[in-house]
Amino acid sequence: MDFKLTLKETVEQYGLMAKKSLGQNFLLDQNITDKIIRLSLERQGLKDFSSVNVVEVGSGPGGLTRAILEKQPATLTVVEMDERAVKIMEDLRSYAPCPLNIINADALEIDLEEQTASPRQIVSNLPYNVSVPLTVGWLKQMPAFAAMTLMFQKEVAERITAAIKTKDYGRVSVLVQLVCRVDKLFDLPPTCFVPAPKIWSSVLLFRPKEKIPPAALLDKVEKITAAAFGQRRKMIRQSLKSFAGIEQACAAAGVDMTMRAEEITPEKYLLLAQNL
Repeated sequence: MDFKLTLKETVEQYGLMAKKSLGQNFLLDQNITDKIIRLSLERQGLKDFSSVNVVEVGSGPGGLTRAILEKQPATLTVVEMDERAVKIMEDLRSYAPCPLNIINADALEIDLEEQTASPRQIVSNLPYNVSVPLTVGWLKQMPAFAAMTLMFQKEVAERITAAIKTKDYGRVSVLVQLVCRVDKLFDLPPTCFVPAPKIWSSVLLFRPKEKIPPAALLDKVEKITAAAFGQRRKMIRQSLKSFAGIEQACAAAGVDMTMRAEEITPEKYLLLAQNL
């Protein structure tokens, strides 16, 4: 693939200045975007995407898009709500070595599983303002995806990977760790982005566990953890008192009602959900 413009030239030619309202911070260093894809493939033990249908969410000027296409995916589906970036994708299509499907829509309103065949992977430099709701939604569909390579604000990545009894451990930590094995690939300083955010970013690789709780059960875990961590300093006999049968569920799950939210493992939260 030989798209003639550099990423910087692309932004200038298409008038793609980042919009704060869309949570946009663009990566304009192709070495960095190539590194994201290279490290993800290496960690997965893959040489390329030749057997994979890839979905990219939020393509922006197309840095990650180019890096994905260089690794020869079976197909690439791009979900992008900014019409300026959609025009870049339309022009990039003629250079693509595979079918390139473009969906001009909000990823929060799209069922990615329906957009492409299996095996499928998600790749995204996630818009900061919707990174958590997007990820939680995809977790409930995780059996449909072989992997997700996602970039977050570093503080969000730390919440995702946080261990029990730490300040960062919370609702998202529990949900992710019940569903996925997560590897941190690397951190990026603010200077890698245009405009430069005030915080660092991290790239994480998510791969589904062999046994994943069904979506309905994860919904219940999400409600329990939202209540528990919403009053994380209180004992769960107080924070979870609105759940009918909580005492019996705690007894069945081996959870002491004097415990606080951050003292309960993801597996114990799952047991609570199963017994409520």
